[in-house]
Amino acid sequence: MKQKTLTLKQLYKVGTVKLAEEGIEEFSLDAWYLLEYVTGVSKAMYFAEPERAVSEENADRYIDCIRRRAAHIPLQHITGEQEFMGYPFCVNEHVLIPRQDTEILVEEAIQVMRPKMKVLDMCTGSGCIVLSILKMCREKYYMTDLQGIGADVSEEALKVARENGRRLGVPVTWIQSDLFAKIPEEEKYDVIVSNPPYIETAVIDTLQEEVRLHDPYIALDGKEDGLYFYRRIISEAGKYLKTQGKLMFEIGCDQAEAVEELMKNAGYEQITVKKDLAGLDRVVYGTLQ
Repeated sequence: MKQKTLTLKQLYKVGTVKLAEEGIEEFSLDAWYLLEYVTGVSKAMYFAEPERAVSEENADRYIDCIRRRAAHIPLQHITGEQEFMGYPFCVNEHVLIPRQDTEILVEEAIQVMRPKMKVLDMCTGSGCIVLSILKMCREKYYMTDLQGIGADVSEEALKVARENGRRLGVPVTWIQSDLFAKIPEEEKYDVIVSNPPYIETAVIDTLQEEVRLHDPYIALDGKEDGLYFYRRIISEAGKYLKTQGKLMFEIGCDQAEAVEELMKNAGYEQITVKKDLAGLDRVVYGTLQ
């Protein structure tokens, strides 16, 4: 017997009910995003024609997407994309999904960029930080002569970063490296930015299922106290920064004091802490003397 054709409204209801049953926090919003992703229907079109029939093929695709989201697979892993700084970035299980909190780091970095500067993004992942810095500096401030380098230990992550660079039309040099291991010492940078793994190992098992099961573990694990990578980067970065160069980090909301102390002990001055939109400490940066 042929399956009854479903309308947009009916299909959306199926999605919201299923996601709500499985405890998805933003079940209504996620069900909508997946409907838009599968059918290409905007909200204006939906409200104009909620009774529009959906093809059997698209209905099946939508139900499959809902099934995957109900299993707590991140929405972005289903659609393959996440917006960051207004740009679309492709993502998958090999990279941390770009988050709005990280935009604070990009915004602060843009403020210190000047023509002909060279920026290194350590633990680059999807490349969203360095690519957004270069893209926005080009579009807003006409700085077309900046150089960007993105380094990550994961070759799979760098594949994603390369694709994002291609899609955004931003040239960046990508280097597979365990932190500074393969970064030539003769290279000197004006700015080093980093969103390193900073979650305490013992805390990872308490995170949302979407994060602990689907974000790459190596992008989360900051070892016992969450500060392992800050220590390593701060201890080595001085060899790669120009005098008066900036070292800029995203941090966990309770790590500002510890990271600030590490930077002071390593000779950084003018150390600044910036808060995110929720009023939590999110970025720490300082100047190498």
